[in-house]
Amino acid sequence: MRLFLAVRLPPDVVEHLDRAMQAARALAPPEVRWADPARWHLTLAFYGEVPDDRVDRLRNKITRQVRGARTLDLQLRAAGRFGDRVLWVGVGGRDRDELRRLGTAVSVEDRPYRPHLTVARVRGSADLRPLVADLGDYEGPGWTATQLVLVRSRLGPRPAYDDIASWPLAPRPGA
Repeated sequence: MRLFLAVRLPPDVVEHLDRAMQAARALAPPEVRWADPARWHLTLAFYGEVPDDRVDRLRNKITRQVRGARTLDLQLRAAGRFGDRVLWVGVGGRDRDELRRLGTAVSVEDRPYRPHLTVARVRGSADLRPLVADLGDYEGPGWTATQLVLVRSRLGPRPAYDDIASWPLAPRPGA
């Protein structure tokens, strides 16, 4: 099964960004394919196809790597692009560095984790600079992430995500 580890966004955060993106959507060339806000999430690690008999091993590994992790105060802000193919909204907030550390710990890649929310992809290529400029000063409401979720991704004409495991993040002392 195709798996990734994620932080879900609260509905008010999704709604706020969705409204803020209306102007960017109107500016976008037809090659831009917008991600469905109902499936927005922050991916901490993408594991790809994991054989069924290895899912428990992956769960155990994640459990060890996130043991003791605390809740994360986060905020969506600004925007950027990966070349001419991906438009993203950045992640800020008090615990951005902790999110980065956690993402690097659970990753299977040999590169640092860059917190971001992918909001659009491009078929072919398109100039995303006007969209980045439009969303460049975006600041969403802050929220506290309280869990990590292992998600199964089913591709096809109607892609779907199914949560298959979750890990609560420990409350901060005094919270």
